[in-house]
Amino acid sequence: MKALNVISLILIILGGLNWLSVGLFEYDVVSEIFGAADDVGSRIVYTIVGLAALYALALFPKVSRDD
Repeated sequence: MKALNVISLILIILGGLNWLSVGLFEYDVVSEIFGAADDVGSRIVYTIVGLAALYALALFPKVSRDD
């Protein structure tokens, strides 16, 4: 399960960096690599990053717990 947590975190960070590049430079790295935003490759990447973000919601109790 730890590996899934790490993979999810990496995907969320990469997605956030992509949005940072869109916001600052109007440059979408995912669209550049996998085709336009409506192409299948880009949609798959966006879906995987979105699923990683949904999975990360389940990590809140672990992170916010006082040890």
